[in-house]
Amino acid sequence: MFPPVLGETLVVVSDAHLGYAPPAVEAALLEFLDAVPTLGDCLLVNGDLFEFWFAYRRVLPRRGFRVVAALGQLARRLPIVMVGGNHDRWGEPFWQQDLGIRFERERAEFAIGKRRVLALHGDGIAYGRPRSRVLHRLVSHPLASLIYRAIHPELAIPFVHYLAAHLGDHATEGAVVDHGVERQLVWATRTLRAHPSLGLVIAGHTHRPVLEEPAPGRQYLNPGAWFDGFRYAVATESGAELRRFTPSGRLPLAPVDPR
Repeated sequence: MFPPVLGETLVVVSDAHLGYAPPAVEAALLEFLDAVPTLGDCLLVNGDLFEFWFAYRRVLPRRGFRVVAALGQLARRLPIVMVGGNHDRWGEPFWQQDLGIRFERERAEFAIGKRRVLALHGDGIAYGRPRSRVLHRLVSHPLASLIYRAIHPELAIPFVHYLAAHLGDHATEGAVVDHGVERQLVWATRTLRAHPSLGLVIAGHTHRPVLEEPAPGRQYLNPGAWFDGFRYAVATESGAELRRFTPSGRLPLAPVDPR
């Protein structure tokens, strides 16, 4: 069955890691969200928008709240799909029920015009270190969400931010990133070959922008990390393009330490 058509021009953003990145990264993202309707007619947020996100039944994290509100306003103007990343895969009912944003924990399928698209964050593919694979299994287990929900937010949220700062991967260069990029490209190539109806595979997580065409007219896209120079991408049924957003110049820009 052909997936539902989301729009004609898809804007893709990934890996902002709000809460880790400097405040200027969030300020630029807010400006970018204002500009999205001039860039395309639908939006994909492809994981790790936040350094950590967990929507309790009655409580929301304070960090990144302005971006949440901006997404809610934008969702009234155009369709938004959000895919969970290894930092923000929990609390999915909130996005659909309260903001009207389609949320998928692992992967999403939709169409851009006549082009079938598969989007996933890519953490389960890119992991090469045993520690990362173990952490992925632990945090993805339903029991982890139940246990975390039982802890008071004033304790739980700072604790996870502390862990993320010490265990999270924020690099954009190096052997580990190179390995992850290669693993994702191999996987995307195999996926495109195995599913001839797919026209575009989108991933994130490695923080490295990639645009490849493993088969004529069929592409693999990673927009790169928003926190690394405000990277994003635009895709249509005929192709895709890597881009950088240029803020207005009023932002207090600060360098991002990728370590």
